Order: sequence, then C-alpha cells, then structure tokens
Amino acid sequence: MMSMPTLSTSTLCALAAILLWGSLALISVRLSSVPPFLLVGVALCIGGLCGLPRWRDWRIPGKTLLLGCYGLFGYHFCLFLALRYAPALEANLINYLWPLLIVLLSPLILPNMRLTGRHVLGGLLGLSGCVLIVLGKGVVSLGSQHLLGYVLAAIAAVMWATYSLLTQRVPPFPTGAVGGFCMASGLLSLLAHAALEPAYRIGAAEWAWLGLLGMGPMGAAFFLWDAALKRGDARAIGTLAYLTPLLSTGLLAAFGGGQFGWQAAVALCLILAGAWLGNRTAA
Repeated sequence: MMSMPTLSTSTLCALAAILLWGSLALISVRLSSVPPFLLVGVALCIGGLCGLPRWRDWRIPGKTLLLGCYGLFGYHFCLFLALRYAPALEANLINYLWPLLIVLLSPLILPNMRLTGRHVLGGLLGLSGCVLIVLGKGVVSLGSQHLLGYVLAAIAAVMWATYSLLTQRVPPFPTGAVGGFCMASGLLSLLAHAALEPAYRIGAAEWAWLGLLGMGPMGAAFFLWDAALKRGDARAIGTLAYLTPLLSTGLLAAFGGGQFGWQAAVALCLILAGAWLGNRTAA
C-alpha cells in the first residue's frame, strides 16, 4: 500500500504564515480609520509581547537587530504609505512581486544556491496567478499621478524579499529573536506616528481587531516565516507565498468584501502549479 507524501516542517511553517497573512486585508478593512503608523506600531508591539517568553533570545548583535527593523518596520512603512498614495489594487499588485523576487534573488544573495528553469517557471506561474487575482476586479492603470505610491510598493517588495534572504546571511540567531524585531520595529513606527500623524484615540472594537492583527499576521506569522526559511529552500518557499493574494481575496469574498469568480479559480490552478514546481526536489 502506497504511503501518502508528508509535508516538511518548513513547508508547514510557511503555509501557516501565509494563511495568517491571508487575513491581513480582511482585518485591515476593520481598521481603515486608524492612522497607518499607529496601526503598524501597536500591532508590532503586540507581536513583540507575544514573544516575551523567549526574551533571552532578543540578545542579538546590533547588525542582526538592524536587519530585523529593516524588514519589519521598513517593509510596513513603505507598504502602508504606498496604500495611501496609490490605489490599493495597483499597490498590491506591485507589492506581491516579493515572492518572485525571493525566488529570483536567492542565487545572488545565498551561497551555494542555484536557480533552475523549474524555479523560474514556477515563479512565473505564481506571478501570473497573482496578477490575475488582483486584476480580477478591474483594469489597472498605472497613472503618473500615483507614481510615488507605486515606487513605495516596489521598494516594499524588494525590502521584504531581501530581508527574508539576508536573515540567512547574518550570524545564526534563534527564531525567538523575531519578538525583539517586532518590538523594536513597533516602537519605531509609534515614533513615526507621533512625528507624522495626528493624534488618534483607538476605540474598543479597534483594540480587539488590533489584538488579532498583532497576534496573527503581524506577530505569529513572522515567527513561522523565520522558522520556515531556516529549515527550507527559499526558492520553494517563495513560490508558496503566491497563495497569499488568493487567500486574501477568498476571505474578503467570504465576508462580503468581494466576489470569488472564475479568475480566482484559474489563479488557484496557476498558483498551485507554480508552488508544485518550486517545491520539487532538484534532480
């Protein structure tokens, strides 16, 4: 009797992180009135508090801490500004280039990493699915009036891809250190809120959603993502990440934020095909 194939620990961790990130858009809709840096700061600080049981792991070299702030604070800083200066569809389309960038930049940043035609094809299939799911709501027009937002979204994509890869180039650090990344990045974002945004009083319902955001897509997801990258192939994990926009759109549709049409079905086939190719063991 044939045994069923089992998923690796790295794949399970990556899928768990992607599942949590899929809820980011749905939760963000409930927090649309909260200033972006206040939102990011509070959510990341909550994520940091979730890592307090491993606070001893926060004692890491300054270079590693800077990398963590570069990834968590820098990425969200650029992404949330991009969503303010450009339409959400176009900004998300550009932001979701980061999984492809992880696949393509792996051999440039990581030693002994080779990019095969299978990885390239898997990445392109995943990108096609990502583009289709984002374009499903209408035609995208990259107007020059939104140029700053598009540039910021592209910078955000580059920052998250390079952060994900560079965590494997610094001296090894425990996954528990991600809690320190969250706390430091959250405090930086709160400083940005104090300097750049008007004062805002968070309501009781918003605190509940912020708690979910901080414990899930902007908390536990970062720990799971780090664990996945430490245990698996960054090229394969990058192709799996294309499931994020599909999950995000599906959740929004399920809760009245959109429709799950034929584009989503085709996108699912493209994304799963790309993920399968990217996760196949090289011959």
